[in-house]
Amino acid sequence: MADYARFKTWCDDYFHIRHRGERRGVGGLFFDDVNEASKDECFAFVEACAGAFLPSYLPILERRKDMPYTEEQRDWQQLRRGRYVEFNLVYDRGTTFGLNTNGRVESILMSLPLTARWEYAHTPEDGSAEAALLDVLRTPRDWV
Repeated sequence: MADYARFKTWCDDYFHIRHRGERRGVGGLFFDDVNEASKDECFAFVEACAGAFLPSYLPILERRKDMPYTEEQRDWQQLRRGRYVEFNLVYDRGTTFGLNTNGRVESILMSLPLTARWEYAHTPEDGSAEAALLDVLRTPRDWV
């Protein structure tokens, strides 16, 4: 059942912001409605994925949590949060289903960031870390 290539592609395809030609993030894996195996096998798979998160994420967090950042980097973060908002409101199946079926709006929108920003036709400077990130968001990379 654990098929990284399939779930990675699923992630890249699902989180594609078509009107921007970029992904919402740098990758990962995504799956829903997985039912080709038994319930126990599916649950074991989900449990293994969840169990791998903290051992993978905490070392990254520890390594980077005290890094200084500039106001320009904070502005870039806000632009990326704006892309998250765009994706959720336009493409996310759960969000659009909830909004189109008279769901509880406040509950549906709770996942959105408290702050975000948009700039008209923003283009990062050539050779910058932001331009490198945008390249990955436009052309997904195999991280394995």
